[in-house]
Amino acid sequence: MKKVKALLAGILTISLVVAMNTRMGTVPPVGKFLDPFNGFWQNAKTKQVDLPTTTQFPQLQGKATLLYDSLLIPHIYAESDHDLYFLQGYVTAANRLWQMEFQTHAAAGRISEIVGKDAIEFDRAQRRKGLGFGAKNFMKQLEKDPQSSLVVNAYTEGINAYIASLSDKDLPIEYKLLNYKPEPWTALKCAYMLKYMADDLSGWNADFEYSNALALFGKEYFSTLYPDMLAKQDPVVNGTTEWDFEPLKAERPDNVAPIVDIKESLAAKPNPDNGSNNWAVNGTKTQSGNPMLCNDPHLGLNLPSIWYAIHLTSPTVNTMGVSLPGTPCIIIGFNENVSWGVTNARRDVQDWYKITYKDDSKSEYLLDENWVKTDKVIEEIKVRDGSTYLDTVCYTSWGPVMYDETFGDKKERNHYALRWTAHDPSVEVTTFYKLNRAKNYDDYRKALLHYTCPAQNFVFAANDGDIAMTIQGKFPLKWEEQGKFVMDGSTSSMAWQGFIPMEHNVYTKNPERGFVSSANQHPVDASYPYYNFDASYQYYRNRRINERLGSMSDITKDDMETLLDDNFNMMASESLPFFLASLDSTALNEHEVAIADKLAKWNCFNDATLIEPVYYEAWINKLYPMIWDEMTSNEALLLKPNKTVSIELLKNNPNLSFMDIQDTEKKETAIDLINLSFKEAIKEVQTWQENKDSNQDWAEYKGTYLRHLARLAPFNVTGIRNGGNSNIVNATSKRHGPSWRMVVEMDPKGTKAWGAYPGGQSGNPGNPYYQQMVNRWEACELYPLPFFSAKAIQEAKPDGESILAVQTFGN
Repeated sequence: MKKVKALLAGILTISLVVAMNTRMGTVPPVGKFLDPFNGFWQNAKTKQVDLPTTTQFPQLQGKATLLYDSLLIPHIYAESDHDLYFLQGYVTAANRLWQMEFQTHAAAGRISEIVGKDAIEFDRAQRRKGLGFGAKNFMKQLEKDPQSSLVVNAYTEGINAYIASLSDKDLPIEYKLLNYKPEPWTALKCAYMLKYMADDLSGWNADFEYSNALALFGKEYFSTLYPDMLAKQDPVVNGTTEWDFEPLKAERPDNVAPIVDIKESLAAKPNPDNGSNNWAVNGTKTQSGNPMLCNDPHLGLNLPSIWYAIHLTSPTVNTMGVSLPGTPCIIIGFNENVSWGVTNARRDVQDWYKITYKDDSKSEYLLDENWVKTDKVIEEIKVRDGSTYLDTVCYTSWGPVMYDETFGDKKERNHYALRWTAHDPSVEVTTFYKLNRAKNYDDYRKALLHYTCPAQNFVFAANDGDIAMTIQGKFPLKWEEQGKFVMDGSTSSMAWQGFIPMEHNVYTKNPERGFVSSANQHPVDASYPYYNFDASYQYYRNRRINERLGSMSDITKDDMETLLDDNFNMMASESLPFFLASLDSTALNEHEVAIADKLAKWNCFNDATLIEPVYYEAWINKLYPMIWDEMTSNEALLLKPNKTVSIELLKNNPNLSFMDIQDTEKKETAIDLINLSFKEAIKEVQTWQENKDSNQDWAEYKGTYLRHLARLAPFNVTGIRNGGNSNIVNATSKRHGPSWRMVVEMDPKGTKAWGAYPGGQSGNPGNPYYQQMVNRWEACELYPLPFFSAKAIQEAKPDGESILAVQTFGN
């Protein structure tokens, strides 16, 4: 009997050990996770500063110094560029390894390896849109550039040196929760990170939706619903009437006929609000007489932050700002002589072509009355706890065929290939390597010649007084409306007719008004001789910024912070008077009259503690779907006209057939919709208020929060209380907004800079630096960015600033 009990106890013990170390569904192995020596406890105990465990890296060629300041920003001095980027890779991985790897896995279509079969369709989309195709072409171009190859390879060496130093207990907590380990880094992963951003910033288009709308409504109606430009639009470069070049011409073929097949479903698209603000003012407008520059790129509010602040110094460079974890150099920042920042340029660089196959084998497709062979690529998607998923992607002369009868929620009977500038060979790293070292305007312009995708508005300021804006990218040479609709892929006449020479890209230097700015609006006025188009140009932020900058003088850093945090709702200011005048006061109850009076007195600022923005937002959000309910119920994939166009149609075209509710017998008018939506909005707000004991204001209603990249809720940061919204300069909505706020003053005696982002330098949720900057970012009270001299870094004497840690390397 004793032997039986002992046997049962042994079996139970073994079973428990196995169970505790086996992953069950999405639950990590409990035993490994709770292990006090290697599990999550070690992450809670992680030191605030993760210094290298050695001072003698065999990869380093000389001496180097690493200093962490009070924000956990690393300041690196190295005796060579190789060593500088090696250490950049090492310290970035030390603070953000899991984020870097997760994002590059996402770009490569490899999330199924981590989370299992639920991610297969996501991975298929990433591969079918050609992110890997573009990344591999990046690598081919990188091999032709020795300087950029050195930078990327040294950065890769540094990441791998950190990975090699890790034991199980040192792994970031996400690896333990998801039960996997990091793999060696490669230069290709750096390319994937850049393509990840190219997709986020240039991967939004409306070709299918526009084709459907054209087929359903006709050309005249289409132009009414989707105008290329509204009357009050204020382009990035405006008032220019002469261009100092002879433009190339794009000849429109005779056989242009948009494809009008109804497309029923699409893969997920990037957020159309992905954009930014930037501007620079010259010394005539500042109190100090020095140029000043501001930038706040608008992206998803994720944790860890999309950005990582760092200071890089070697005999060839002294630059500081923010980098993208997973890529070397500074992306947005400054040096002793110049500063720069970016906003999304919103140019259509993705076009879709309908493919006609010879037969079901898809081995050949029609092009100019000939059958041309496809290049079939078998994508092997490894699936955690499942069988490898094989997906065959056909490549044509246009690009990969993304949509076919196998892909999408509703399988498409037709086939569509994607032509995208992000697929083409390019080395954007070269641009940032050169920008980091730029000394003047000419250096800035030369650096930009290496930049192709995603198109960006590069703002510039220098301590010699120059300011500038360049709309930079590789832009297809198109005839008017080419690429606005899906095109016929069976004829080469539909191809892009080359590219606009980069010297012909839109730019301005030292304009008379004393400032330059961009906020994702139209790039240029009608004088520009090339066709340019996008389906999502911004209409309000840019106009507000230009209005404010035009009236400002004696500008200081505090004034720049105030403008970054500007909550004026221009959409409300231009629509609310009309809405209120349209209300039938005789049909309103006492409470509704009181709300209408409150809105009439509102100053149209979306400040955090106000209730008026809640009523306006609820009103516009009830009204908008009422206007376009026909599009929502239509089986075809359609894009509702944007809110700006909707407001203008309510004002100027109230008899439009859409101005009714489809499911009612009554023929409503625009005025009816305004009145009905007002009443419904009041009811919705009342219901919301009944469920809120406190903070019944705009910040609470908006509900801004920072979400962990893998949607691990305990690692979110909630309760953000600030104003703004999309379409407002302070473009902070629920899950989207300023991902980095920066002000730079180009003082010849020494560059001064301030910055903050929603998060912190550490990627470890157990580290106090995980969310250190959140409160200052929320209030737009930026931190001084200590721009130490190389000598101060070497001697660890950075002007009396707080130092968390210092480490030197080499003999």
